[in-house]
Amino acid sequence: MFRHAIVRRPGATFAQGLTRVELGPPRLERALEQHRAYCDALRTCGLELTVLPPDEAFPDGTFVEDTAILLPEGAMLTRPGAASRIGEVASIRVALAPHYAALAQIAAPGSVDGGDICEAGTQVFIGLSHRTNEAGAEQLARWLHGHGYTATTVDVRQLDSILHLKSGLSFLGGRRLLLIEELAAHPAFAGFDRVVVERDEAYAANAIEVNGRILVAAGHPKLEARLRALGCELVVLDMSEFAKMDGGLSCLSL
Repeated sequence: MFRHAIVRRPGATFAQGLTRVELGPPRLERALEQHRAYCDALRTCGLELTVLPPDEAFPDGTFVEDTAILLPEGAMLTRPGAASRIGEVASIRVALAPHYAALAQIAAPGSVDGGDICEAGTQVFIGLSHRTNEAGAEQLARWLHGHGYTATTVDVRQLDSILHLKSGLSFLGGRRLLLIEELAAHPAFAGFDRVVVERDEAYAANAIEVNGRILVAAGHPKLEARLRALGCELVVLDMSEFAKMDGGLSCLSL
């Protein structure tokens, strides 16, 4: 059971963050409304939240997922692959210190974004992307092995449709994965039950399972119907302003 999460509110510089998509600039007031709804959903799922204030120096700082990988056994601070985001890690170290006796950290020349790390029980998938490199993946894999986890790399650098591995992959609990079509046949996912997201609803492949509920992005009725038919209890959230900045549901919390 998850009991706690760390989030950060988007700040006034949010629209200055990194993005590859062309959906127009985000509206800060609407983003704040959506962030509050996200926090309320986490609380409804039984979580206590640490809500960090906006940090105007880091426009992408609301996407806290990229700054750390958390296990019950320990925590690894990352070294984000975008130079403008490396400074985000310092405040996350402070926020995590009360919860972990020691914090490991990815070291140069390694780079890791948390959005490339999908934990599926004791199996962890590490995406090799334009933000997570081989050196970072190797450091993380060694740390994971030391805690009894299996690590498998999945190279997504040739997929223009996703920034991070978890942009196209989510763990739904048990042995079930949610994936985009481009990842569905990858051998790394053999042995899992795969729910494949249709191409026109691919953004919804980034979902999160929290204590028996599945948080999904609004606007994807075909996937919603399929997940409900599988017995999933859904919490549907509007993510329009975060989608404009290449962000998804998992990006917003640790």
